Amino acid sequence: MASRPLKPPQVQPDRSPDAGPGAGFTLEDVKKLVALVERSDVTHIAWRRGPEKVVIRRGGVGPAPLAPVVAVAPVAAAHHPAVVAPAAPAAAAKVEPKAEAKPGVMVSSPFVGTFYRAPSPDAPPFVDVGTKVKKGQALCIVEAMKLMNEIESEVDGTVAEILVQNAAPVEFGEQLFRIVPG
Repeated sequence: MASRPLKPPQVQPDRSPDAGPGAGFTLEDVKKLVALVERSDVTHIAWRRGPEKVVIRRGGVGPAPLAPVVAVAPVAAAHHPAVVAPAAPAAAAKVEPKAEAKPGVMVSSPFVGTFYRAPSPDAPPFVDVGTKVKKGQALCIVEAMKLMNEIESEVDGTVAEILVQNAAPVEFGEQLFRIVPG
């Protein structure tokens, strides 16, 4: 599949005279972005204007990664009964308290791709363990289908763990960061 840069829609929105250049998106702007995605082979686009961000995803991207995850779960469950039936509940009980022992909000990958901690190879990472972050602040980039997608913090807090190595492949729903709110 060939990649080509997308040109932003040429929009001259009807905005009130007091709306400045960072006023955000109009409904017409969003319609033109949707039309741009429909006319191309792009499946995901994120566009920021001023304080607002519009993310458009075309169907077909989400369900594909779910199929392997669902297929793995029954295979793993099939191994537990073969060993010993009481061992499965005991193992589950041990895992749950361990997850509760580490407080915080988990930030997961919204799609399959490659995880990058920095915007470029020679740039410093977006965040390190111990970095205080604000809601909406970029934590990393996940490259999917040659598109660089910033993953943002969902809460104000402190980065407690970075769970993925730089340039490692990640799966849909894979946990990337643990952030302790505060």
